[in-house]
Amino acid sequence: MIIKITPEILKENMLTKKEVTQLCTASFYKHPKGCPNYNKKEGCPPNQPLIDEILDFQRDLFAIYTEFNVGEFAEKIKSAHPDWKSPRQWYNPRYWQPKARKFQRQEEKNAKEEYSLDVILNSPEANGLNVTGLMKEIGIAMKWNWPPEHNTENKEYLKNSVYLISLGGFALDNNERHNEKYER
Repeated sequence: MIIKITPEILKENMLTKKEVTQLCTASFYKHPKGCPNYNKKEGCPPNQPLIDEILDFQRDLFAIYTEFNVGEFAEKIKSAHPDWKSPRQWYNPRYWQPKARKFQRQEEKNAKEEYSLDVILNSPEANGLNVTGLMKEIGIAMKWNWPPEHNTENKEYLKNSVYLISLGGFALDNNERHNEKYER
């Protein structure tokens, strides 16, 4: 989906560099020090500019997102590997992310072509966007429990979706080198 958004929605959901750092360094499953990419991977904080330092808020802005039914995918994995007993195995991002990212890349390409966008931020949280807040603003309540409950009764697992989210717009500075730097 490609949805035009207002600068106000982005401003309401922008984080400070300190808040981005806190999110990236918060512990999670098997990562007590936070994301292993923090301060290591190109495109990851803390050395990323914030959204308002990249995108021109005077021009059109777009949320670009793809819903991926991870529950259906997990059920296929579970069926293909009956010896795997844990939802952590069935829902392992290593298996579903490549397919989901392929769909998202196509949606980003569609947005670039349809609106002549010169910037796509495909990890907007690294640039200070509260993606949960943005998605709520456009009518999608994201769930963060992981892995989700895989209830096969009445095929409830089919409600288990993940969202890949990008931002599209136009660079503050139209020089080509600047645009290439943020085209990730």
